[in-house]
Amino acid sequence: MLRTLLLAATAAVLLAGTPAAVRAAPETVVAKVDGMPITEADLALAAEELAGQIPAQATEAQKRDFLVSFVADMKLLSRAAKDAGVDKSPAFKKKLAYMREKVLLDEYIAVETKKQVTLDAMKKLYDESIKSVTPEEEARARHILVETEDEAKAIAKRVKGGEDFAKVAGEASKDPGSGKEGGDLGWFTKDRMVPEFSEAAFKMKPGEVSEPVKSQFGWHVIKLEETRTKPLPSFDDVKDQVEQYLTRKVQNDIVVALRAKGKVERLDAPTPAATPAPAPPEVKKP
Repeated sequence: MLRTLLLAATAAVLLAGTPAAVRAAPETVVAKVDGMPITEADLALAAEELAGQIPAQATEAQKRDFLVSFVADMKLLSRAAKDAGVDKSPAFKKKLAYMREKVLLDEYIAVETKKQVTLDAMKKLYDESIKSVTPEEEARARHILVETEDEAKAIAKRVKGGEDFAKVAGEASKDPGSGKEGGDLGWFTKDRMVPEFSEAAFKMKPGEVSEPVKSQFGWHVIKLEETRTKPLPSFDDVKDQVEQYLTRKVQNDIVVALRAKGKVERLDAPTPAATPAPAPPEVKKP
């Protein structure tokens, strides 16, 4: 609720643009509210907390103003809470202790993840994974889709007689997508097409035109353009996915290892049915 109020109160700041500010050292004081300093580090923490909540259309200068206003409101409200003695209540102290452990958890996992999710570790995982990948065969073909077998036979006769396949596809194909492209389907693997189509296409030789092929979509006349072994993705192609996978694995391993060493004693009366262990906490990329 408090975060919602602060966000609503500071959103108006985005209505007015200001010149882009130059980033300084974390300890640099960028503003004061009733004499209380607001530093670059404060803004960085606020930006991390509010990730995704600042309007995307805002300029960098507007985002910065938003963060300054948010932190200023937070400082004013937290001071008011302290003056009211909120920090002396048992409920506040319990919540503060809980949040302290949560922040410690986040920081520990973030630090350990940064140590282990390195470029070398990512490349090693990629190299190990790519060894187990079996290259797939791909075909590039054109087709002409019609409703009846007689139509397909007539089309096959025309293109086998020398008419330009792409031209005929543009005139006769009922496929709204490839028809406009001369029937070109691009590159595909066997599993990307219906079985009847794939079976026919992958038996052909480049340049060949098929007899009519029936599928759930109608009747096809296929021309195989070329085949190749599908190129394996390079490290740069999948770097982001590798990093995400390795990050999740490292974080999971950390939690699983600590669970194995720790001893949990239930002093309540748990139900006989075992509940699944909670997923390891997810920490933002450091």
